Amino acid sequence: MNERARSAESVDKEVDLDELVAASDTGARSPTGSVATLLFAVALAWSSFQLWIASPLPFMLGFGVFNDTEARSIHLAFAIFLAFTAYPAFSKSPRHYIPVQDWIFALLGAFAAAYLYLFYESLSSRPGAPIAQDYVVAVIGMILLLEATRRSLGPPLAIIAIVFLTYTFLGQHMPSIIAHKGNTLGEVVNHHWVTTEGVFGIALGVSTSFVFLFVLFGSLLDKGGAGNYFIQVAFSLMGHMRGGPAKAAVVSSAMTGLISGSSIANVVTTGTFTIPLMKKVGFSSEKAGAVEVASSVNGQIMPPVMGAAAFLMVEYVGIPYFDVVKHAFLPALISYIALVYIVHLEAMKADMKGLPRAYEPGPLLQRLIMFLFGVVVLCAISFAVYYGIGWIRPVFGPAASWIIAVGLVVVYVGLIAFGSRYPELKMDDPRAPVKALPLPGPTIKAGLHFILPVVVLVWALMVERLSPGLSAFWGAVFMIFILVTQRPLFAFFRNVGDVGAELRAGFVDLLDGLVAGARNMIGIGIATATAGIIVGAVSQTGVGSALAEVVEVLSGGNILAILFLTAFLSLILGMGLPTTANYIVVSALLAPVIVTLGQQNGLIVPLIAVHLFVFYFGIMADVTPPVGLASFAAAAVSGGDPIKTGFVAFFYSLRTAALPFLFIFNNQLLLIDVGWIEGIMVFIVATIAMLVFAAATQGWFFDRLRAWEIPLLLLIAFSLFRPGFWMDMIVPPFKDVAPAAIVQAFEETPSGSELRLRVAGLDQFGSPVEFVAPVAMPEGSSGEEKLEAAGITLREDGDKILIDDVAFDSAAQKAGLDWDQEILDVRQPADQPSKYWIYLPVLLILGGVIWLQRRRSGGTTGTATAET
Repeated sequence: MNERARSAESVDKEVDLDELVAASDTGARSPTGSVATLLFAVALAWSSFQLWIASPLPFMLGFGVFNDTEARSIHLAFAIFLAFTAYPAFSKSPRHYIPVQDWIFALLGAFAAAYLYLFYESLSSRPGAPIAQDYVVAVIGMILLLEATRRSLGPPLAIIAIVFLTYTFLGQHMPSIIAHKGNTLGEVVNHHWVTTEGVFGIALGVSTSFVFLFVLFGSLLDKGGAGNYFIQVAFSLMGHMRGGPAKAAVVSSAMTGLISGSSIANVVTTGTFTIPLMKKVGFSSEKAGAVEVASSVNGQIMPPVMGAAAFLMVEYVGIPYFDVVKHAFLPALISYIALVYIVHLEAMKADMKGLPRAYEPGPLLQRLIMFLFGVVVLCAISFAVYYGIGWIRPVFGPAASWIIAVGLVVVYVGLIAFGSRYPELKMDDPRAPVKALPLPGPTIKAGLHFILPVVVLVWALMVERLSPGLSAFWGAVFMIFILVTQRPLFAFFRNVGDVGAELRAGFVDLLDGLVAGARNMIGIGIATATAGIIVGAVSQTGVGSALAEVVEVLSGGNILAILFLTAFLSLILGMGLPTTANYIVVSALLAPVIVTLGQQNGLIVPLIAVHLFVFYFGIMADVTPPVGLASFAAAAVSGGDPIKTGFVAFFYSLRTAALPFLFIFNNQLLLIDVGWIEGIMVFIVATIAMLVFAAATQGWFFDRLRAWEIPLLLLIAFSLFRPGFWMDMIVPPFKDVAPAAIVQAFEETPSGSELRLRVAGLDQFGSPVEFVAPVAMPEGSSGEEKLEAAGITLREDGDKILIDDVAFDSAAQKAGLDWDQEILDVRQPADQPSKYWIYLPVLLILGGVIWLQRRRSGGTTGTATAET
């Protein structure tokens, strides 16, 4: 009887989890019969349309070519139609059939969204002059879009969009600090619906061009069994360690986070397996859930996808995709390493053991030699592939792509034949007794072919430097080929089953994967369109500068207070929003605030650092109570308290919250202007610093930390992260020069370095403003030559030095200088010792703390103290 009750409870929990994921990602409604077939066909048509416009075929065949505006219009039409048919209006609304009013809303919403495609020529012939028909369609479209947003994403984003629309209309009635002239209905209709400034703006364009294909790629990869493979590999390699299931949860979430655009889906996908096993080795329900939340949310900051925000950053920051990945990679990696270490510390506190191994490993030296041999083989294969393809292209010309494709298929078939020698990877019941972990060797070898599509994607993005859309297209095409062929190939090589039946099953998997990809995109498509309302309101009303003024007043101009306020606002704005919409909202509102106020207060921050700052704090909203949706999902799996799970997860995520503040002041953490050798050193030192920070926040290093050791370790971590802070106090990095001596300062400053000018002038709205402008020093032998090369013409007005003119597209113009600005101060770079000298005393102090800890713990890895 007890077994039956437990089984029923387990089934109920799985149903609840399925509904949770469906309600947040794919739609909770599941009609049957012809309606289900229709929705299946619409979702399949959406995926097919996206693959078509991403492929070279329209241009090769000369038909089916859509411009950006037309493609965005059709993309949103699909999303709105599926939103009303897949998501019920309320929790008590019918789930197994679609009411008549929802059909009406779906068709009206799809027509309003497709209006730009259907009447493209008519609209383009009367720009800025909407007619009555445009008014009606736009009003209906925006109302239905907001309702689709409420259904698919919950109230938060819809409420924020309504607030911004209200502000757009009633700007003249707002408090003076945020007031504006107000906009008419005609201006709003034209800006938000008829043009590409609002709903059909950059965000929806990125969703149409890039995001859909990456979500589809991830869906196909998961449908093929890659998610299961990643989890099994992580457990086979790490399950035997202290707190092994938790460490495996972190690693498997990192791997699935590479291809997932949803924190909640990541939690449920990996958490249903990892959380029960974490509890089995000693983690409490809340801690097990919190580890899964922290690792799943971190998946959103991990390149190459970053919850689709990476592609938005390309458009908003204006840098190549490769640079976005390069800058985002190091903070994400050290954050994951630190989370594994936090899990290790928790395991040490509670004296946890790992799960039993499936085999006894050989001597350490033998394992080390095998590992090094594997690294050498991998490097040799990588070099052979890189230079082999580099040789094929010039020799075979246009035929090279076909030769490479054939070679890829041969490798794929070879890996399937190799993997077929090993048992099929199956997910065990995590609640059943664990007798032994899977063997690492066979587990890894059985699914090596899943690595190929990821390699194809990364190769296209990072080596070939193809566009993200085209890269994802080729990755998805290869995944389609794998889904159709892997089942019959395994049946053939294992000589079991019917090859024809397996081929048919492969096609079923493909169709399911295409439909799942489309359903996963409903919320993202709706979110990017609704976020476009907010972005459009910002550009139409100028609220960004007003928000900067509000933050400046509240912070008193203190740069740290500005950053803390911005982080807090990012958390508030990000509550309840999916990653993509989250980034669009916080970057549109808050990124300009940091740039503007930082420049006014002498902090010159690269734009990518600012966007990553607001992005990090936006996604922290998925963790933070009371709204943290990922925490609720994890608590549903673990059976723990969701609010407590959220607080523990936030505590584990402090390392992620600290990183943005650090890379704002130390851009080397983003690998900005850093070479290979220096980059390796930055990685090593930053990793040590993050581990020290994690130990301080957990209150445990080699042994329990004493009260005075915690602030000392925090100080050590800060000093390793930002050695320049102490060096700048010892030797200032700049010396102030009188404005009258600016020519001499230009002459003395070496080319390639940076001179900073503090200037006073008017901003774009005619208000007085002071800011610091960094001017890159051009080549030249005299100060006059360098001034001219920088594009600056000066004039004297009594005691004042004014900028008389700034050359177009010059270094001065890029720095924000303009005519009639007064130069208040010149800051010339000073000779300063290397900031890395600070590492010597800091590492000595760290060594002393380690010695005391080891001595107190008796030289072991820490005395166990039971703690749950």
